Amino acid sequence: MRRQIKHKAQGGCHGRLTPVPAGLSVLLVPGAAWACALPPSVILTLPTRHYITAAALTVALTALLAALAGRLPQMGAQVWARRRDWLPASLTSYVSFLAFLGLVLIGFFGPRDPMHNLMTLVFWTVIWIVVPLASAVFGNIWRPINPWTGPVRIARTLLGRSTGIGLARLGAWPAIGFYLWFIWFQMISSSPDDPAVLAQAALTYWAIIFVLAVAEGEDWLEEGEFFTLLFGFVSRIAPLWAERQDGQLTRMIGWPGAQVLRMAPLSRGSMVFIALVLSALTFEGLSETFFWQGLIGQNPLEPMGRSAVAWQNSFGLLAVFALTLSLLAIGMQLGEKLSQGGMRADRIMLSFLAIASGYHGAHYLMMLLTAGQYTLAALNDPFMSGDSWLGLPPFYVSFGFLTDARIMPLLYGTQFVLILGAHLLAVVLSFQLSGPQRPIAHLPLTILMVGYTVLGLWLLSTARSG
Repeated sequence: MRRQIKHKAQGGCHGRLTPVPAGLSVLLVPGAAWACALPPSVILTLPTRHYITAAALTVALTALLAALAGRLPQMGAQVWARRRDWLPASLTSYVSFLAFLGLVLIGFFGPRDPMHNLMTLVFWTVIWIVVPLASAVFGNIWRPINPWTGPVRIARTLLGRSTGIGLARLGAWPAIGFYLWFIWFQMISSSPDDPAVLAQAALTYWAIIFVLAVAEGEDWLEEGEFFTLLFGFVSRIAPLWAERQDGQLTRMIGWPGAQVLRMAPLSRGSMVFIALVLSALTFEGLSETFFWQGLIGQNPLEPMGRSAVAWQNSFGLLAVFALTLSLLAIGMQLGEKLSQGGMRADRIMLSFLAIASGYHGAHYLMMLLTAGQYTLAALNDPFMSGDSWLGLPPFYVSFGFLTDARIMPLLYGTQFVLILGAHLLAVVLSFQLSGPQRPIAHLPLTILMVGYTVLGLWLLSTARSG
């Protein structure tokens, strides 16, 4: 029995027309850019200028009111439930490792079509989108399911290792290097969706981390492995989370970001890592825009392929990272100077975790709604034999909503709420983390957050080919 999955409507390039922000127009004023799609073609025009202006004013006014009020609500938390922890992390992690090996085998020997291969679908949709989004709501769900803890514990026990080799002294710098490689592979390499290529890359990375963690100890994963570090940071925004100690599982509920206020000051490497996360999300959105493609000499309606612009995009990625890091450093230094040392960068930088989490959700919303359908279908019938493992009836994979003038404003509205909500939370967290300061001391940070709000919403609303 053939898999009953078909395109109801296809959508390729899509976007919304909106002016380039003033800050970008200084660099380049692009010509008219029109959104495109595979048949049926559609151009969606939304009043995004009003959304962006309103969001910028809201963030600025929130910062002004917080500075003048001098007092903010307490962002506390309370125990929701407490029970025995029945599933140790070593067990759940080992099961996750076996599932990972299964995905790798599917990547090597399964269907060559990325939209029907579970390696590609589960990795890019579930691991890279669903896990961080769920972590931002329900706490760190990656910690018990990461594929290293269980195998590392077994290997260290068999080898009789109880000490490390000094990798912990490097802090987050290994994670920065690994994350740079990952985002280059994701955004710039020729075939990140090819199941076999992805399986080989994933297996290689798993093996490298496994060897290093066996040599140093599983605690090294918390700061040295980028998935663990990134998802751990994202989970600090969650209003619901679990704390494990002495075999007990305590479920907590509190204000979004309440965990951030209890975090220790960041190391220099962790601060650079957060800046890299912000810049990677920014460049991924920028690289899909007609603006960027015009800048590097590529016609967005006739793309030359990834390999033809690999050097340009590699340079762009590093340039955006350097610019983001520089702007954050300047803003933090000015704030610290204006507050006479009261606003410490290693504390204030924690507030940007909210922005990274919100933009991750907004940026990947479309991919979740499109590729997510293929993932659900593949999980329901993994061998394309007409089975229904999830108990779902046969269904059509449909992109028709991308051409619906009623649905698209709702989707952009959802992205708008995610971006604006994340920036407002970041403003509140920055005031909480800095303590009582002169209002002028918050001005540099407020300018940064307003600017990033405008940029983030523009990237989501302008015409793009991805």
